Amino acid sequence: MLSYQHLYHAGNLADVHKHALLCVMLDYLTQKDKPVSYIETHAGRGLYDLAAPEAVKTGEAAQGISVLEQAFAKDHPYRRRLSEVRAQHGPEAYPGSPLLAALSLRETDTLHLAELHPQEHQMLTRNLLPWGAHIHQADGFQQALALTPPTPRRGLMLIDPSFEVKADYTNIPKHMAALNRKWNVGVIALWYPLLPNAPHRAMLEALEQQFPEALRHEVRFPPVRDGHGLVGSGMFIVNAPWGTEAEAKELTRIFNGLSR
Repeated sequence: MLSYQHLYHAGNLADVHKHALLCVMLDYLTQKDKPVSYIETHAGRGLYDLAAPEAVKTGEAAQGISVLEQAFAKDHPYRRRLSEVRAQHGPEAYPGSPLLAALSLRETDTLHLAELHPQEHQMLTRNLLPWGAHIHQADGFQQALALTPPTPRRGLMLIDPSFEVKADYTNIPKHMAALNRKWNVGVIALWYPLLPNAPHRAMLEALEQQFPEALRHEVRFPPVRDGHGLVGSGMFIVNAPWGTEAEAKELTRIFNGLSR
């Protein structure tokens, strides 16, 4: 399927959860004087305008980053990246994970981004090529397998599909097992949605059997409007860097505050 466009959902509560953890992990990885590879399987366009009609229509950013940004300290890696993007692109700009990664990485690091959707790939190329990203119009899982083990070997992969293709729930444990066999030192981070019928349950059971040491973190929140199915956000992280678990606990506290 090539119908999904993240502009409708950019800056929502799931983005806040995913992007805060991503920024903390990249901040840790780039503290050491060793080069890093970053690989993303479903990159989207990398930069979003929260004043665009698509974003305003859903209201997800208005109930997401607009509500929770102040819950993060000013020196939090996520909030620093947000400030940098707004300084460059205006107050309504919001960075997707590719741009967050580009801002976090150094000249010695390598950035690989895969996006299959033609229009999203075109926008991704415009937004991220100036950062020296290697941009691939390809199936994200196939591209990830082709790139692993990357050079440099130290690094992080974000797997962030839309899950419009229901087979993803069945296939992702197989993909992650294959990726880990080829790149056992890599941080492999999977984002997944929490929906009322819990289609992720069997996937998570399989992943936890394969990766019993992995970090699983979920936050829940009310739907942003009647009939909206997203009621939470999950991250499953293999080889989670030091500090990720502490950040997850802090995010639990932040998101618990939404219900008060």
